Amino acid sequence: MSEKTNPLGAFLRARRELVTPQQAGIPDGGTRRVPGLRREEVAMLAGISADYYLRLERGRDRNPSVQVLEAIARVLQLDDEHLRHLLSLACEAPRLPRQRPRTETVPPGALKLLDSLVQPAFIEGRYFDILAANSLARVLDPGLTVGRNQLRDLFLDPAEQANYPNWEAMTECFVANLRQSVGTDIDDPRFIKLTGELSLASPRFSQLWARHEVRAQHGTLIRFNHPQVGELSLNRERLAISGNDGLMLIIYHADAGSTDGDKLSLLASADMPARYTRHEGRQARQSNN
Repeated sequence: MSEKTNPLGAFLRARRELVTPQQAGIPDGGTRRVPGLRREEVAMLAGISADYYLRLERGRDRNPSVQVLEAIARVLQLDDEHLRHLLSLACEAPRLPRQRPRTETVPPGALKLLDSLVQPAFIEGRYFDILAANSLARVLDPGLTVGRNQLRDLFLDPAEQANYPNWEAMTECFVANLRQSVGTDIDDPRFIKLTGELSLASPRFSQLWARHEVRAQHGTLIRFNHPQVGELSLNRERLAISGNDGLMLIIYHADAGSTDGDKLSLLASADMPARYTRHEGRQARQSNN
């Protein structure tokens, strides 16, 4: 049974393989044929029968109690986000098959806000597509261009990978957030196409995807290798756009008085003539209308 038809079992199996016997308090009995814990060990530590746990992993019992799931979560050492994901998989409601990928449209107000920001900023969709970006964002990273996809760039484009000194940490974060963002909606055609493409083309993505990490992205520090100003570190804020499921406004900003702030100002000053020209062009078009 595949991950698509049995997401609960796929999640339990992946997380079970990440917990060592030592972490679970089980004496090391020598050579083991499987990584992590055995099914019967999870069942024993959770206080349920091995047969029942086997039925859960194989998708033969899809209505476990919350108490059972919480007991399993303790054994698998799941944090709150992973526990919520586990509960959502077990309580998944039937859905009608979706025939077409959903269209993501940025509301006009969000576009006006984006254009007014002096910091590098862009709007991303549920699958990390770049839906809109201001000019300073593109100066900071040419990959932040409408129509590009951050996951494809991070895993498949060597030039984009070279832009980020902490590439490995970024890939972990993006894959875990994709799991969190999609949740149980794994029949989405875009999800199937994107994860299938990346799994085949990128061993790194395939490795991370198999771990079933689930984690939301929060404000964090991102390091860049920029060809003009060298390395700089910027704060990354991720703000939800209300009324639009999955759309996020991403803003980069430097600490006040920092060297990184000076470097960002230098990039902004280089971009200023282009911004001024575009502004004049818009004013001329509005006057002609």
